This record gives sequence, C-alpha cells and structure tokens, in this order.
Amino acid sequence: MTNGSRRRGRRGALPVNAEINVTSLIDVAFTLLVIFIITAPMLQGGLEVQLPRGQIQPITAQDDPFIVSVDEGGLVYVGETPVTVDEFADAFPQLFRAAGVQTIYVKGDERALYGQLFGVISTVARIAQEEGVRWALVGEPESVR
Repeated sequence: MTNGSRRRGRRGALPVNAEINVTSLIDVAFTLLVIFIITAPMLQGGLEVQLPRGQIQPITAQDDPFIVSVDEGGLVYVGETPVTVDEFADAFPQLFRAAGVQTIYVKGDERALYGQLFGVISTVARIAQEEGVRWALVGEPESVR
C-alpha cells in the first residue's frame, strides 16, 4: 500500500504546465526587427564609386532600384556582383528581365575609362529601349563633397 500511495503522490505533485512563454519570443522578434532596420539601408545602392559632379537633380526614392556600377578598374557590378564588361553585355538582358524593375541606374566612377563605361551605357540604353523602361546616369551634385 505504501508503494501505491507513493506513486499516486508523485503524479499529483507534478502538474503539467501547458503555457507558452511568449516574452522571449517577443524579445527575439524585436531584436531581429532592429537588426533589419539598421542593415536595410546598407544593402541598397550597390558599389560605392567616386561619382562625377555636375548640376543634377536628386533621385527620387524607389522601392528596389536596379543599379549597375563601373569602378575605376573597369569592373562592372550588377548590384554587388562583379562581372567583366563582356560578361555584362551577355548577362544583363536576362538579369534585368528577371528583376522586373522600371528604372535602371548607371553609376560610373569618375576615374573609369570612357570606353568601358560607354560599353555599359550603350548596353543599358539598348535594353531599356527594347523593354520600354527608363534609365539614368547617377552623379553627385556640385555642392556636395
């Protein structure tokens, strides 16, 4: 009898707790939200290049800009992916169509060779005309720097 009563006592002493502690889940969610808010602006804009200065208007905000950059060494970046000028001419039409954007921005370093930059600009202009979308060159206003 003592063994049976001891077993019953143990079952009754350990009640099942079926509640979920959501406080830690909320903390994790807010932490991730803060991380995404901080890192989201850093993920946009493509490659940093030394832009030429001129009398230009600022770019209006766009949800998902499609940016093509040319650095001073002549390497082309689609977003942050580096390709050569020849690879760019072959791959750009497919990349642009897959992105499904309405505006293409071309950023060229002011020290980039004109021939390489012109090759990128002519490819972008041709595809933009075929697809019926806008494209623009990105520069820096003269008053900045």
